[in-house]
Amino acid sequence: MKIADLGDVALHYREDGDPDGAPVVFSNSLGCDLRLWDDVVALLPDGVRAIRYDKRGHGLSSCPDGPYSMGALVRDAERLLEFLGVADCVFVGLSIGGMIAQGLAAKRLDLVRAMVISNTAAKIGTREIWADRIDAVRAGGIAALTEGTMERWFTRPFRESPDCALWRNMLTRQPVEGYLGCCAAISGTDFYTTTAGLTLPTLAIAGSEDGSTPPDLVRETAALVKGSTFHLIRGAGHLPCVEKPGDYAEILNRFLKDIGHA
Repeated sequence: MKIADLGDVALHYREDGDPDGAPVVFSNSLGCDLRLWDDVVALLPDGVRAIRYDKRGHGLSSCPDGPYSMGALVRDAERLLEFLGVADCVFVGLSIGGMIAQGLAAKRLDLVRAMVISNTAAKIGTREIWADRIDAVRAGGIAALTEGTMERWFTRPFRESPDCALWRNMLTRQPVEGYLGCCAAISGTDFYTTTAGLTLPTLAIAGSEDGSTPPDLVRETAALVKGSTFHLIRGAGHLPCVEKPGDYAEILNRFLKDIGHA
């Protein structure tokens, strides 16, 4: 376990693979920590430096008082990459992590040479939807959202498997303040104009059964970036890297090879 002390926040991060290899950075979804990528990282090609981190208010990172802005989350990622001496990475972001990817690519193309926006969008939900979720968590804790979240995250067969308990526990054990802080960041983000100005190599991934960011929403976001590619993983919900890690890694690895990053 490693901590990057960035002043106002301390980010927990992990590195795997070749320390001198081509950097691939992974950013997690709301309510998850860096273990989200365990099975995918294990399937990456040789010569890749895989970097994962817990965003502020999640996992083993510090939890500053909220609410958070998307600008702060993007700045955290930017400072972490500078701390690690990373440039020209492929940034892989899922859900809120995909929003961070879009914001970081727009801000620092010297740090990001390509991005993978997974199960995400330029705008997710409405302010009213996020306000309702924030109110529900304040009233009943994250546990109040657990079953509905599991339905959006996973297909029925996975929800009925013993493995689902791991993800239910991960969600409910996240710091409430961090969860709510990131809800506020998503609520205030609309990257349609920003993302439409991007020109870097982009891969978009969606899950056919995603209840949070349906495939059409992901496809619409991908279409904002000229020359992007879109892949649908069938039989997976909002976290296809968990339900279908082999499929996910195959799509990601092909993209890395196509752009000469692996």
